[in-house]
Amino acid sequence: MWEAGFGSATGPALPEKGLGAMDKEGTARVMDAVVKKLKPVRPPVGRGPDIERPSREEAEAAVRTLIAWAGDDPDREGLIDTPKRVVKAYREFFSGYEDCPLEALSRTFEDVGGYDDMVMLRDIEFNSHCEHHMVPFIGRAHVAYLPSDRVVGISKLARVVEIFARRLQTQETMTAQIAHAIDMKLQPRGVAVMIEAVHQCMSLRGVNKRNVATITTQFVGEFRASPALQARFMEHVRAPSGGFSL
Repeated sequence: MWEAGFGSATGPALPEKGLGAMDKEGTARVMDAVVKKLKPVRPPVGRGPDIERPSREEAEAAVRTLIAWAGDDPDREGLIDTPKRVVKAYREFFSGYEDCPLEALSRTFEDVGGYDDMVMLRDIEFNSHCEHHMVPFIGRAHVAYLPSDRVVGISKLARVVEIFARRLQTQETMTAQIAHAIDMKLQPRGVAVMIEAVHQCMSLRGVNKRNVATITTQFVGEFRASPALQARFMEHVRAPSGGFSL
């Protein structure tokens, strides 16, 4: 379950002279204890927040305001219908608020012939939007779990990624949400999630650095407790595609 792999709330005491008096091995032991005693934060994994949405007309008026603020005339021919198009596009971009990832995982199967090894989906493509600047980040997710007594249809794992991606996100939160939703609903022995993405808030503005990949991982249960399982997961992620068109 989600707590597996986290240590107790107490750790070894630091020497009186602090970390400076310790050798590298001792420092590593203390820092490892500090990390393991951190309490996990459970990210929200259901439907979107229960809020009162503005009307479509109000949303279109907001787009007109942004066009004017950018310095153009929202009433000129090329822009007159842009507010309608933007609002329609936003419904598609952020359709994940309408769906529940837990419901996507609700149908499971117990008859798997005794299979109890890793189930993994690699290279799940997604498009999401950074919640800080509302510009896209685009990448791939790799998801694996160790089933206990049931499995889920593999398309449902991709569906969970898609639901969370179709919301305003940070990559770190999205990674944790995917792992927690799978762990919460399937109750497997372990979950591993890796996301690699390029953020346009970094490539189109600010430092303007293109093709910089951000990589995040989340390990739960046996994956978190076993460096060997983590290494095996990463080996599968990096393995050649074997001729599949990706």
